[in-house]
Amino acid sequence: APSDVRVLRHELAEKLGEIVAAKAESSESAISNHQLRNRLNRATLGLHLLQRQLEVGAQQDADATLDKVLREFQSLDEVLASGKSSVPRPRRRALLVEDDANESELLAGFLRMSGFDVDTACDGCDALGYLAESKQPDIVLLDMQMPCCDGPTTISAIRENPKFGDLRVFGVSGREPAEVGVTIGPEGVNRWFRKPINPQSLVRQLHRDLELAASPT
Repeated sequence: APSDVRVLRHELAEKLGEIVAAKAESSESAISNHQLRNRLNRATLGLHLLQRQLEVGAQQDADATLDKVLREFQSLDEVLASGKSSVPRPRRRALLVEDDANESELLAGFLRMSGFDVDTACDGCDALGYLAESKQPDIVLLDMQMPCCDGPTTISAIRENPKFGDLRVFGVSGREPAEVGVTIGPEGVNRWFRKPINPQSLVRQLHRDLELAASPT
């Protein structure tokens, strides 16, 4: 076939199905096998639909189906590679400290859709007041450049208070830590995120860090 024509062999769906099914059987995440098989079923159905669409020349529909199938297999691969169940994680509590109201609203919305319960503060003073009066969150996402009380000042106040000794603080800035006088470690922030933020990458890193912190040493 010409190089610009997609070719789908008849046995492709069954072969891919066998490969992924074998991985599912060998995965340590036995409790997730039902969910994995449901995803596998969607992917294999999509491959068979793709084959029919190509046979009748429905190229545009085939392209859309192929995109869905590839996303499904990518999701399967991530779950199998991690060896973990795709059961939703327990919700974590986050305090988002950001003086830009639009940015705060958008990021808070994304975090909530990603399994976090989120409260917001408009600057460091507001954040310190929240921490003094409310249950300690799992994480604080702290912008560096804010009026009234900026990020570095807020970090110093948090680290000087024994009550917040285990509070995980993540710095967010368009600059590097050294440029704003912040360290990464016990006296500073636990992790640094450079703006512009990729929200999906941010959420993955937050979950990974919180899971590591919760793991027994």
